[in-house]
Amino acid sequence: EILNGVIKSVKKDGEWKVLIVDHPSMRILSSCCKMSDIMAEGVTIVEDLNKRREPISSLEAIYLISPTAQSIKALINDFRETTFTYKAAHVFFTDICPDGLFSEIGKARASRFIKTLKEINVAFLPKESQVYSLDNPSSFYTLFSPHRTADKNTLMENMAEQIATLCDTLKEYPAVRYRKGPEDNALLAGMVLDRLNAHKADNPSMGEGADKARSQLLIVDRGYDPVSPILHELTFQAMVYDLLDIEHDIYKYETTGLGDSREKEVLLDEDDDLWVQLRHMHIADVTKKVTELLKTFCESKRMCTDKASYSTHLHLAEACMKRFRTSLDKLCEVEQDLAMGTDAEGEPIKDPMKSIVPVLLNTEVQPLDKIRIILLYIFHKKKGVGEESLTKLIQHANIQQDSNIIHNLQRLGCPIIAGGTNTGSAIPDRKERTESTYQLSRWTPVIKDVMENAIEDKLDKKAWPFISDPAPIPTTQTAVSSARFGHWHKSKSPAESRSGPRLLVFMLGGVAHSEMRSAYEVTRALDGKWEVVIGSTHILTPRSFLSDLKQLDQPPQ
Repeated sequence: EILNGVIKSVKKDGEWKVLIVDHPSMRILSSCCKMSDIMAEGVTIVEDLNKRREPISSLEAIYLISPTAQSIKALINDFRETTFTYKAAHVFFTDICPDGLFSEIGKARASRFIKTLKEINVAFLPKESQVYSLDNPSSFYTLFSPHRTADKNTLMENMAEQIATLCDTLKEYPAVRYRKGPEDNALLAGMVLDRLNAHKADNPSMGEGADKARSQLLIVDRGYDPVSPILHELTFQAMVYDLLDIEHDIYKYETTGLGDSREKEVLLDEDDDLWVQLRHMHIADVTKKVTELLKTFCESKRMCTDKASYSTHLHLAEACMKRFRTSLDKLCEVEQDLAMGTDAEGEPIKDPMKSIVPVLLNTEVQPLDKIRIILLYIFHKKKGVGEESLTKLIQHANIQQDSNIIHNLQRLGCPIIAGGTNTGSAIPDRKERTESTYQLSRWTPVIKDVMENAIEDKLDKKAWPFISDPAPIPTTQTAVSSARFGHWHKSKSPAESRSGPRLLVFMLGGVAHSEMRSAYEVTRALDGKWEVVIGSTHILTPRSFLSDLKQLDQPPQ
């Protein structure tokens, strides 16, 4: 979409252009275009709008920027002097430009040099082929902190526009439903419907197609399943992001060669086919699989370019296993028993205190891991625990300085203190699942049950009301031509646009890696008859989730 709608639309044969981006548009651009694709369309250099740039007055510039005061000021400044930075400007905003900022451009000298001025809707990050993010981690504080209630409505309106933009990009006009209970779910659902209708008025072909009428958008809050984001997951992607230091999807590590060590950087994204193949596998299978692939690869005597990729993933898997063996294997067993309410043999847990007290008293267990255990114990109790019991647990664990993390979960609607706030709301009951799993990976995220029930039309309409009427479900189900996105992720061609229905899920307050995995698992189990796409304000790791919770009762920084 960016290549066609922006760069190709102003391309002239034999003319090179400069591409100027700001931070938000750079993140969007790098998640859906390769640099080689951009260069192939006549762009000679990509520059950061907010850094000092050398003037190139012989070339025209394409500005792909977000419509913020800072970015628009920088654009105006490029044409303020008599010797302006570029010959002309083609301006593309990633979102709707507010009227006030629009009129500032009109008044500025820059307006004489602007040949193109368009709004293109890409106000979200396509993180993976079935995962999107609104790229707004700070929204957690605005949504759940008592110190930010004044800003909440504006945030919700912006999110509604971003979600509608996502639907428009995917050519979906879904029936909207939400989890009944938290006011924010219903409020956001109403705002999304308004924005969807506005997009539909501008783009009547949205949601056209026989099967598209069955597409749904589900809005669900983070407090609905507080267990999934705090469990130690043992599938590869979730484990890597929980246990290793990954920043902006980049993993750094030392390689030791002959007498010297070098730092290597690896980007974990969908350009790496091996990562895509391994990311949802259990860690025990990853090491086996990589070793097998490496053996096949060595036998085939292919060029050595892929070898580095195999060794990187072996390194990643080994780094995870090292952390697991030193401190996590016993911990995971206790976590799974608490989350499931049963042990590995399926017997109910009669005395959870017997297994958690040794963990809390163990000085080698990290404070945050102890908090994860205490929270799982509270959720195991379904209706919260007594104030005195909680104080004792906190003392045993010696985590007084972080105990506000536990209390702050009440702000997400979770029952923490028996008889206190949120009494009456309980962790949802789960589907019985019979498929065999590893003993330390028995838990299935609650959202997976919801996805399956929504697709099978078994989701309780009182607990998950529609805000817009759903299309009648036809009795004959037609097979779908393709289970891939149209114009969305780096390697998908426009011909692979999808004709079947989609279930779009939006988690208010962050999505966990295990929930992302569920979207792929449900899609695969249905042979692509439906495609599940999941996203949120941001992607969580257990550490970032606990750190966000800790901030909720603090005044804004």
